[in-house]
Amino acid sequence: MRSIYIHIPFCNRICTYCDFNKFLIKNQPVDEYLEALLKELNQIEDREIYTVFIGGGTPTALTSHQLEYLLKFVTQRFKINSEFTVEANPDELTAEKIAVMKKYGVNRLSLGVQTFSNRLLKMLGRTHIESDVLRAVNEANRLGIESVSIDLMYHLPTQTIEECLYDLEQAVKLKINHISSYSLILEPKTQFFNQYKKGLLQMPDETLAQDMYELTMEYLSRNGFNQYEISNYAKGDFESKHNKVYWKNQEYYGAGAGSHGYVEGKRYFNVVPVPHYIKAMHKGNAIKEIIEVDKYASMEEHMFLGLRLNEGVNVRDFEKRYDISFEEVFGTVCRELLKKDQIIIENHHIKLTEIGRMRGNDVFEKFLLTV
Repeated sequence: MRSIYIHIPFCNRICTYCDFNKFLIKNQPVDEYLEALLKELNQIEDREIYTVFIGGGTPTALTSHQLEYLLKFVTQRFKINSEFTVEANPDELTAEKIAVMKKYGVNRLSLGVQTFSNRLLKMLGRTHIESDVLRAVNEANRLGIESVSIDLMYHLPTQTIEECLYDLEQAVKLKINHISSYSLILEPKTQFFNQYKKGLLQMPDETLAQDMYELTMEYLSRNGFNQYEISNYAKGDFESKHNKVYWKNQEYYGAGAGSHGYVEGKRYFNVVPVPHYIKAMHKGNAIKEIIEVDKYASMEEHMFLGLRLNEGVNVRDFEKRYDISFEEVFGTVCRELLKKDQIIIENHHIKLTEIGRMRGNDVFEKFLLTV
């Protein structure tokens, strides 16, 4: 059973660090975009879907009426087996919009908090302030949304270890059950990247980034959040089922401008600009590129996606999926990483150690195959 990712590429403001496909919503053909999006979703043959994730951009930049138009179609078209997530900005998450989501079966909200420091929020170009987060979480709880997740960022320009700790302290006080915590990466074409290249932005050193990551792991663990992936923490059974579809290298549909999917062993990518997407869907198809994922590329992806999870990669599942001996493909690599204490092998699972998590990208590169 596959999942669906739905992209809403509109924002009320462009954040300084964001490199996702997004456009200022003012003067955009939003209604026409939604019509095109529904046309694409209508082309998906599967009716029973495992999870749905509506992301962006900012889905809550839509009006309540536009949001309802989309959600009504999704729930009428598909039977959603498990998790139905919508991303939201805290200041845009009104009681009216939450009620619309609840009406159409949304059971998980993912809030783009990033930090509780109003000073840093301003630097990031966010439109909300700290008090908006508390209000949004309280409203989501009051209106019966089953699961609430927040995104946090660390290693921000001028951020101190004390400010990182403050973010964690405020997060665990909220009635939430999931936290994603990411180190800031300067992506090309972002405002931050341009400022950095001009010498106008000073980043904390990498040692501080590691200290912040270790603090995050320790503090959240101590406060009931189990780390199940390199950057994700959950209480109880509230792990992100949709994101685990990606990490387990399973198939999913992508709909919307700039979205991508993975179906029948092929990855596909939609056109990016909104007018081009609308025009393409009028003609019947918005796919810009299709890439066949061969067996070797799939095995690579299986390893460096699966190793992000604390449960690691199940060797028996790997061998069943690819009909090949794991030892034959990755035995030498694993012995090398075992000597460096970067992985462990437990109950037929390959897992990253704490050292391995710190050097994740270096470990993942070891699983690239030359054929």
